[in-house]
Amino acid sequence: MAQPVAIIIPVYNAAALLQRCLAALDRCTDPQQARVLVIDDASPDPAIAPLLDAWAAASPLRPRVQRNKVNLGFVGTVNRGFGATRGDALLLNADTEVTPGWLDRMSTALASDPRIATVTPFSNNAEICSWPEFCRATPVPPDPERVARAFTRAPPPVYPDLPTAVGFCMLIRRAALDALGDFDQATFGRGYGEENDFCLRAAGHGWRNVLADDCYVVHAGGGSFAPLGLKPGGDNLARLLARYPRYNGEVAAFIQADPLAPRRAQVAAAYRELCAIA
Repeated sequence: MAQPVAIIIPVYNAAALLQRCLAALDRCTDPQQARVLVIDDASPDPAIAPLLDAWAAASPLRPRVQRNKVNLGFVGTVNRGFGATRGDALLLNADTEVTPGWLDRMSTALASDPRIATVTPFSNNAEICSWPEFCRATPVPPDPERVARAFTRAPPPVYPDLPTAVGFCMLIRRAALDALGDFDQATFGRGYGEENDFCLRAAGHGWRNVLADDCYVVHAGGGSFAPLGLKPGGDNLARLLARYPRYNGEVAAFIQADPLAPRRAQVAAAYRELCAIA
């Protein structure tokens, strides 16, 4: 039996989104396939601690909950999670909702090639991995499990390469993590750009970053560490481009080519069929 995946969930406030995330995780995750670690990054919201305690006591996943004594930011919290777990690591934002079969499909994608370092699913809000609209966030759908079924009814997955993973839900092979080191906190501080840096380091050493094109995970967006003022771009983008001057061009070429368009269309057709028979 394969070693369980270590699911790491950094938490900072946003109690309502966190509750939805944990409920979906309980509903859609096989306890035999996962070991869950939730790390509260010193949330000032008094609702977070009792919420996590109650969930940990009742969840079939038998999760561990740890609390940072001081706020470390996203990168520091994730690196703590890497160090506290074994096996392949799956970073899951607290403003996500997983769907049935999600972990099986992401794990199958990772197992399809030993040179795959990272796997990202489709989502309503995942930049280059967004569905139904490319590079455009759409609201959380009213029927995410139906959307997820549409992905499984489309033709078999092919796991296309991506220029970078998208950090809201990112499965990382432990062997790649061991070879490349954890996220670069010295350069990217409290967060944003660190997952792109990791993926570019991986690609530079011959690893692949791929899409699980049969998997869908909801992402509300902006609810996990946004209250700390962390956002894309700015100084961290400048640091990323200083290290990888080709990065913007590679992403622009991917967007222009849009190799995921046929897959999005296949899933859209499957979704329409499901809606028609509902």
